[in-house]
Amino acid sequence: MVCAMKKNRLAFIGAGNMARSLIGGLIADGWDPACISVSDPDPEQLAAVARLFGTTSAESNTAAVEGSELVVLAVKPQVMRLVATDLAATVQAGQPLVVSIAAGIRADDLQRWLGGNCALVRCMPNTPALVQSGATAMFANAVVNDDQKALAENILRAVGLTLWVNDEAKMDAVTALSGSGPAYFFFVIEALQEAGQALGLDDKTARLLALQTAFGAAKMALESADDAATLRQRVTSPGGTTEKALSVLEQGGLPALFNDALKAACDRSRELAEQLGAE
Repeated sequence: MVCAMKKNRLAFIGAGNMARSLIGGLIADGWDPACISVSDPDPEQLAAVARLFGTTSAESNTAAVEGSELVVLAVKPQVMRLVATDLAATVQAGQPLVVSIAAGIRADDLQRWLGGNCALVRCMPNTPALVQSGATAMFANAVVNDDQKALAENILRAVGLTLWVNDEAKMDAVTALSGSGPAYFFFVIEALQEAGQALGLDDKTARLLALQTAFGAAKMALESADDAATLRQRVTSPGGTTEKALSVLEQGGLPALFNDALKAACDRSRELAEQLGAE
C-alpha cells in the first residue's frame, strides 16, 4: 500500500480515548487513515475507531506492527509488560520507532520487554490532549535518531504542545506538574464555583464564571510575553479586592500546599514506576 498524504505507516496498539484523540488529530493534520493500523482486544472499540476515522483494523497486535515505521503503545501500564513481550519478536524484526504513552513505564523496562536495542520515546501526555489542548513531555533513548525524534514530535503535536526532556528522571516531575495538573485546575474551578454559590450566585452562573475566568486567565498567560507573577501583579490593585483575596490564600499556605502536593505526586510516580518495572 502506498501512503500518499503522509508517508509513514503507523500502528496504534490500543484504541482507547488517548489513541482516538491522537488518531483524530493526525488525520486532521493530513495523515492518510489507510496508513494507520489499529489493534485492540475489544472488537467493538476497534470497529468504532474504524467507522469514525477510516483506519485499518488489525486482527492482532503483531499484525498491526508488521510493516509499520512507528508504533504507539497506548495500553494501560498494568498490561504493558504482557503486550511488549508479545510484540518483541515483531519489533526486533522490523525495528520501528516505539512511542509509549503509558504513564509510569520507564524506557529501560520497556526496552527489556521488547528485547533490547529499540528506538524508544516515552511520552507523558495529559488529558486535555483529548480536546487537542494537551501538554506532552517526551524523552528519547540513545537509539532514537533525529528523524525519528521529529516523527514522534509530529505525532504528539497533533494533540497540543510538545517538549523534550533530556533526563528521564524528570518525567516524574512532569507527571506531577502536567500529568496530574488538570485535576488541580479542576479542583480550583470546583472550589471557586462553590465559593461563588456560597456568596449567593446560582449554580449555572457560578459555574460559567469560574470556567470562563479559568479559560481567559490561561489564554492571557499563554499569549503574553510576561510571566504569571507579572500578570498577577497587574490585576492586583493596592488595597483592592484581589489583594485582599490573595492575602487570604497566601496566609492559608497555598504556595506551600502546591509544593507539597507536587512532591507527593512526584514521589508516587517513582514508586509506581518501580512497581510496574519489577520483574
